[in-house]
Amino acid sequence: MTDFTLHTENTAPDVARPLLADAKKTTGMIPGLYAVMAEAPGLLEAYLKVGELFTQSSFDKDEITVVWQTINVCHYCVPAHTAIAKSMNVNDDISDALRNETPLPNARLEALRLFTLNVVRNRGIVDDDAVQAFLDAGFSKRQILEVILGVAQKVMSNYTNHLANTPVDKPFQKFAWQQAA
Repeated sequence: MTDFTLHTENTAPDVARPLLADAKKTTGMIPGLYAVMAEAPGLLEAYLKVGELFTQSSFDKDEITVVWQTINVCHYCVPAHTAIAKSMNVNDDISDALRNETPLPNARLEALRLFTLNVVRNRGIVDDDAVQAFLDAGFSKRQILEVILGVAQKVMSNYTNHLANTPVDKPFQKFAWQQAA
């Protein structure tokens, strides 16, 4: 496996340094994902910007969590987003169902989870019935496109973590996760 550098504010390419400094100021640390992504400053900047745009979408905190955790399939993102969900006061029943890949306790959120899975697994080729089921659950055409925004962000992080085997940060380790067999 290729070893990737976990960059600091001192070792990162110049363009990435302010992004890492900002993360440290905001979160009190440089998350391992950011430290890896700093090798390609454009990737780090894109990931942060797309994440910002996704959190400003029309989805509420529970729905954002559903999209993120439905897409997450990596050892790093699941624990990190479990911690993020806790900081957003998302109900543990939602996080637990997503982590365990079981149906959500709310039909609307389950419709979002199923639609998101459909988008990811079928690479955006979603049949009319699945789209209609999503719309019938009370979601909008705008939100169809916002799921794509969430997918774009998570592709960047999941793929990076798979290739770099990013170590899980200490604050997230208590939420360690392994995909069910």
